[in-house]
Order: sequence, then structure tokens, then C-alpha cells
Amino acid sequence: MSNSHEGLPQPLTARRGKSLSGRVKLPGDKSISHRAMIFGLLSVGETMVEGLLEGDDVLRTASACRALGAKIDRLGDGHWRVHGVGIGGLRSPADVLDFGNAGTGSRLMMGVVGGHNITATFDGDASLRKRPMRRILDPLVEMGVEVVSQAEGGRCPITIKGAADPLPITYATPVASAQIKSAILLAGLNSPGRTTVIETEATRDHTEKMLSYFGATVRVTPEGHDGRRIELEGRPELKPRPIMVPRDPSSAAFPLVAALIVPGSDVLIEGVMMNPLRTGLLTTLLEMGASIEIVNPRYEGGEDVADLQVRSSTLKGVDVPAARAPSMIDEYPVLAVAASFARGETRMRGLNELRVKESDRLQAVADGLAQAGMTYAIEGDDLIVQGMNGAVPGGGTVATHLDHRIAMSFLVMGMASDKPMTVDDERMIATSFPSFVALMRNLGADFYA
Repeated sequence: MSNSHEGLPQPLTARRGKSLSGRVKLPGDKSISHRAMIFGLLSVGETMVEGLLEGDDVLRTASACRALGAKIDRLGDGHWRVHGVGIGGLRSPADVLDFGNAGTGSRLMMGVVGGHNITATFDGDASLRKRPMRRILDPLVEMGVEVVSQAEGGRCPITIKGAADPLPITYATPVASAQIKSAILLAGLNSPGRTTVIETEATRDHTEKMLSYFGATVRVTPEGHDGRRIELEGRPELKPRPIMVPRDPSSAAFPLVAALIVPGSDVLIEGVMMNPLRTGLLTTLLEMGASIEIVNPRYEGGEDVADLQVRSSTLKGVDVPAARAPSMIDEYPVLAVAASFARGETRMRGLNELRVKESDRLQAVADGLAQAGMTYAIEGDDLIVQGMNGAVPGGGTVATHLDHRIAMSFLVMGMASDKPMTVDDERMIATSFPSFVALMRNLGADFYA
């Protein structure tokens, strides 16, 4: 698969247009789409997946699953069939596993490979090569994985040789990260004993839910004030199950905030996943005074979902506690945009994890706010935004650093700022939300190249 960011950058500008209206059908959730492919690979037989996010990141994970032995067919429009080889049945890939921009896919798959007696090389684009992988490799090494080679600082390209019999370990994660937890649990699937992960702050729990759904024995118990202890019994036989991928709350964030800040807007966002470990942004926006009605709550594919009726609102600044960060880590850039239009100051606490995303996302957000003429400050790991009560100057060009969420967030800002906002490159939006530009234009956004 070719690198998704080759060729010339494609700037895109958003300017204030008419009010937004209509219904939005979002792409499938990225976290669950990655895991659907992985659990399909690790089951014996046929897993049918509906609503898969067909963005570049997930397609890279699908390619890696094929390289490890799965037979995967796209049946059309989000419908996929994965014929898996089961735990212990993986083969060494013939080529490098190129994950492009996919941090989740690469880290989870290190866990999968680490639990098998095979050797694989992981690589990706310039952005992925900057992201820290030691946090994944350290627990895997404890389980018996050998790191054959790595770039400086434990970064890609990385070659690992998995363990024939991964040691069952008890591991306390040093930072709140669903990716570290998931890599350990996925490696522990082929362990002859019990693998335990201890989190001081609960992170998104899709891996645990899917492990149970596919037939593994998983126990989740509270640990300390906000934490969890997850215990997995090794060597289950995973049974194929149909997966209905719910719609991505991280993608929902963009039309959601746009509808709140563009005057006169009224938008219905359909079927959004309402997992409480993913709804931090929703909680925060409601605290800010957002008019968001949760309609038709229901249960689909192992997750709670609902429709969101969103109307333009006068927002007020709030203090966002650090404990909320794991449930909205990807949504801070677009929250900073909402905070720009609010009345008063918004302080977002404890954003150290943003420094190691697709870009140094904290700095990228701050630089974008500067381009928009905003007053802001970074104090330690806190971002403070002085709201302009609806009158954001705009007029700047934002450096995206190959980061899809920075690009989408500042395009949303341009939809309501006094002067248009430009992002230096919109191509990487396809990694997580290929239909973003068309979907926003459908609602009434004025984007132009």
C-alpha cells in the first residue's frame, strides 16, 4: 500500500456560510473497526462485519491481518468478511507491516504478533515513525517478546520476535492508555496463564468487551479511585461473531461542534456510540450549555448508541478535570474550537498524552489558536482558552503536521469565525473520516480549495 501522504499538500479553506441543517450518518468507529479485523483474524472461521470504517488506518490493519494469514473480503459499503486462523495459527508475514498513520493498528498488532512465535517488522509514515512505542514494547518484553531491532528511542521501524509461550504477567500501566492495555491483553491471549492489567484511570474498554463477546474469560473489577483491574484467562478458543460497528463519537465531534457554533444550525447525528468511556466531550459540551438532545438510545453490536439532536448554542467556559482526559483524548482540538466561541475562560487539565499523538497535538492546537487571533496559554499540561463569545477573528493558516484531527478542528472553526480559516493540507483527513468534506458540505459548510 502506498504512503497516504505522498505528493503535494492540498490546502483547504472554510469560511462562514449559512446555518447547518440535516441528518448526519457518520463513519463507523475507528477503535472498533481496528479490533473487528483483529478479532476476526484470531477467531477460527468467518466473522461478518457491518459498518466498518473504510479509512486508510483501518485498511492498513486489514492488510496486516491478511499478511498474518486471515482471508479478508470486502463485500461492499462497510460490509466485510474475515476468515480467521485462530489464536496460535498466525504465520510470519512475508513483508514489512506498513501501518501508514495508524497508531492504534500498529500498537494493537504488536500485541498480537508478540503473543505468537513469529517475527514481523512494523513501519509507517513520517508521523508514525515519531510516535513512542517503548510503552508497548516494555510489557511485551516482560512477556518474553524479543525486540530484534528498533529505531532510536524505541520508534518504528521495529522488528519483534514473538514468544512461543507468552509469560502471564501482572502489569500496571504507567499512563492511561487503552493501546498499552490492549496490546498486553492481545499478547496474553496465547499465554498459558492469566494476564492482568491494572489501570489507575479507566480507559476505553472496547478490547475487554470484544474479548468477552468472542468467548474469552475476562474479569473487570474496580481498582483504587478511578482505576480498573482486567484479568484475562489465556488460550480461549475465540468463536466468530457478527460485528455491527457503531458510529464513531470522535468523528461525531466535528459536526457536533460545528452545529453548536454556526448560528441557526439544527443537525441530527445518527447512531453515535455512547460508551461512557468515550463521551467526555459530550459531558463537557453539556456543562458549557450546549443544546444537545440524546434521542432514541439503543444497544447495537455490544455497545450503547443514540442519536444526537444538536442546535446552535451560547456556550460558557468551563474547567475540564484531568480525570476526564482518557474519555475524550482525541476531542481536545475541537473542544478548543468550541471554547474559542464560548463566553469566558475554559481550562483543559492534564493533556500530557496530547504531546505524543499524530503530532504534538497540544502545541499544534496552540499554534492554530494563535493563527485564529485567539488568546490562550499552556501552563504545564493545561491548555487555557479565553473565549471570544462568538466573535473569533480567524484569518490564519494552520499547520496540520499530518494530523487529521487538527485539520478537521480548524476547518470547523472557519465555519463560524469572522475571517476564513485555512489548513495547509487536508489529505490526511482520509485516515479517519474519508467522507468529512462531503458530509459537512451537505449540511451547508462552505469549504473551498
